[in-house]
Amino acid sequence: MRISAFRNDRARQRFDAAYQRTLAELWPGPRTAIDLPTSFGTTRLYRTGPRHGAHDGGREPVVLLPGSGGNALMWHRYVDALARHRPVVAVDTVGEPGASVQSAPIADGRDGAAWLEEVLTGLDTTAAHLVGCSYGGWLALSHRLHHPGRTASLTLLDPAGFAGLGPRFYAWLIAGGLAAAAPRPLRPRLARLVGNSTVLETELMGLMRASTGFRRVLPVPPVFSDEELRRLDGPALFLLGERSALHDARAVAGRIGRLLPSARVEVVPGAGHALTSDCPELVADRILGAVGA
Repeated sequence: MRISAFRNDRARQRFDAAYQRTLAELWPGPRTAIDLPTSFGTTRLYRTGPRHGAHDGGREPVVLLPGSGGNALMWHRYVDALARHRPVVAVDTVGEPGASVQSAPIADGRDGAAWLEEVLTGLDTTAAHLVGCSYGGWLALSHRLHHPGRTASLTLLDPAGFAGLGPRFYAWLIAGGLAAAAPRPLRPRLARLVGNSTVLETELMGLMRASTGFRRVLPVPPVFSDEELRRLDGPALFLLGERSALHDARAVAGRIGRLLPSARVEVVPGAGHALTSDCPELVADRILGAVGA
């Protein structure tokens, strides 16, 4: 199998310059960059807040996993609020455009879970609180399936793995890309029209355009079976966008309620798949509640 990579050195350099510029512009306050070796490649992490151990009373970190095509910088508006309560680790997922460098293929959810387990082991955490957006939510759920009891909680923001990626979702992606390329005065109206507030994140949209020379080779999330969902243990909060283009949020909420009665499910009125930018205050509040801050 192939692995994700930039098509050439020029594409890599162009992205790196945009990445460093965006990091400097968006990241709130001090951070520690960590390049963690794993079997699937070097993983870039950014740690903020008190270090795990005596200085923070042994509080386990919140580990943030981005959605498809994204990286740690998508969490820029959340880091400061979360780091007041716990150490925060934002991850550049291996195989996505970012500062991580993939060296071995990730073929399925088992491989994705193995990569994430190596990341958590490298962080020396025994019970991290995972927060996953979209594709990152699928990775977090896959990790809990293959490594039960390893994490303290899951907060899943409109996670993938509950419906196939159909025409509606791809139309949403294309419409969002076109809206992001429109003149800036038009973007708020277009964002409302296409249901994608991410297009208003000017710096992140610039970084996305800089990643056009990146060839992403990661598995398309399969739909979790009923048997797999019944096997999930531990605390989990599902936040679903009422207007999500990824799936029917009400149907997904009903399925989770039947198969995972211990999980908490909230369908966020008026929100779409871009929950992190649609309603950041609500999402931050729910994350802090889930991790016991």
